[in-house]
Amino acid sequence: MSFLSSYMLRSVLLITLLLAASPAKAQDDPPFPEYPDFKPGASAMGDQHFYSLALLDLFEVAPVAAGVPARLEGLYRIGNDYTRFWLKGEGEGLISTGTGEAEVQALYSRLISPYFEAQAGVRLDTEFGGGDLRARPQLVVGLEGLAPYWFEVEPALFLSTAGDLSARLEGSYDLLITQRLVLQTEAEINLALQEVTDWGVGSGLNNIEAGLRLRYEIQREVAPYVGISWTNRFGSAKDFARAEGVSGSEVHLVFGVRLWR
Repeated sequence: MSFLSSYMLRSVLLITLLLAASPAKAQDDPPFPEYPDFKPGASAMGDQHFYSLALLDLFEVAPVAAGVPARLEGLYRIGNDYTRFWLKGEGEGLISTGTGEAEVQALYSRLISPYFEAQAGVRLDTEFGGGDLRARPQLVVGLEGLAPYWFEVEPALFLSTAGDLSARLEGSYDLLITQRLVLQTEAEINLALQEVTDWGVGSGLNNIEAGLRLRYEIQREVAPYVGISWTNRFGSAKDFARAEGVSGSEVHLVFGVRLWR
C-alpha cells in the first residue's frame, strides 16, 4: 500500500469516528419549530369555534306568469363543526293578490358522519291572504349532507299534531361552468301518508318540483340568475289545487338573485 493510499484510509477512519462521537443534533430536533402559544388539545379547541351562514338561496319572480308568482327560500345556521342550530324558511305567493303560503323550520343539528348531520326540531306552515292567517305546527326529523358525486340531499319526515305523517326529499347540484358562472339543478318530492283536505294535502305522491337556474357571481356573495321552474301535482293534491284555481302542472321562467354572507 502506497503512502498516499494509507494516508487517505486513515483520514476516512478519523472522519467516521468524529461523526459517530458528535451528537446528532439535526436528528434530535423536532421537524417543525414549536409555536409559542401551542398547548396540548389546541386542535380539539379549534373545533369548538362558532361559525354562521346566512343564505338567501332563492329570491325570484316569474313576471310573465298569471298573477306574477314570487318565491323566497333561505336559511341561517350557527354552531361549531359538530353541533349547529338551523333556521330554514321558504314561501311563495302571488304578488297581484297578496295570497300565499310560507314555512319555517327551527332545527337542532348534530354531525353523525364526515358528510351528514342529523336534524330534529319543529316546522310551522302558514297560509295568508284576504286578511286571514292560519298555521299548522309539525315535528321534524331528517338528514342533511353530501351524497356521492357532491349532490346535496335533504330527506325529512314530518309529523303534525293531528298525527299526519308526510315526507320530503330535496336534492341539488351546482355545476361550475366557469369560476363565476354556475348552473344549479334542484328537485323536490313531497309525499304524505294521510289526506289532509284543509291544507290541500293528498295521500301518496303529492308533487314534484324541479328547477334549472343559471347564475353569475358578480361577487361571491351576490349572484343574479335566470332559470326555469317546473311543478307537477298528482292525485288528490292536483284536485285540491284545481279547486283553488291553480293548474296541476306549471312551468315558469324566473328571474332572481342569490345572496349570502
